[in-house]
Amino acid sequence: MPWVLTVPAALALVFLLLPLAGLLVRAPWSTMGERLAEPRVLEALRLSLVTATLATAFCLLLGVPLAWVLARGDVPGRRLVRALVTVPLVLPPVVGGVALLLVLGRNGPVGRLLYEVSGFSLPFTTAAVVVAEAFVALPFLVISVEGALKTVDPRFEEAAATLGASRLRVFTRVTLPMVAPGVVAGAVLCWARALGEFGATITFAGNFPGRTQTMPLAVYLALETDPEAAIVLSLVLLAVSVGVLAGLRGRWAGAS
Repeated sequence: MPWVLTVPAALALVFLLLPLAGLLVRAPWSTMGERLAEPRVLEALRLSLVTATLATAFCLLLGVPLAWVLARGDVPGRRLVRALVTVPLVLPPVVGGVALLLVLGRNGPVGRLLYEVSGFSLPFTTAAVVVAEAFVALPFLVISVEGALKTVDPRFEEAAATLGASRLRVFTRVTLPMVAPGVVAGAVLCWARALGEFGATITFAGNFPGRTQTMPLAVYLALETDPEAAIVLSLVLLAVSVGVLAGLRGRWAGAS
């Protein structure tokens, strides 16, 4: 292997791994158990797990049909729709939070209507955390499922249709089982992205312990007052990230 490629590759690897190694070295391993058992840590972890799971369920409910439309639907402007779906991938999360606040806030067109009808204001609530996480995580699911749908041979679906199965039955009994690995991979990525969301959450939902303070927000707050607690929380998120990558090994990063 030529050194002109090996040296930059090694530097890139060091650049990526050195901060993680520093995190492991600075971790308070002797008091790790005690810190993980602290009420504020457990509350942030519980809230993160609950909201990330709810956001993923929401994304599955809406994202799988959207992926099918993008992969199989004959709709005008499909390329534009696909581009709009991927915007949250490149949009700064804080900007996404501002956009959600302007639309779903009490003075926004949708938020005002919601408040007038139900008296419920969405921003700065636990529900707002779910909405913010779903907004940034949905593209991961859609892209994964759409890619899986494009690899499925449509002749199986056509055969089921010729045997009298309705479109809904074909989708639930033929299409979904064949793309199940893609749906699972997309859901895992979606969940991991929701778990690590920070910018849109703090902008749209705020940082209220027990209500909107998820793990990333707790890390940010602890960094100013208790760096060791921030390290412990960061290690939990790191462990989740490594677990996600290990679970998706062979689908996204190659099996070797």
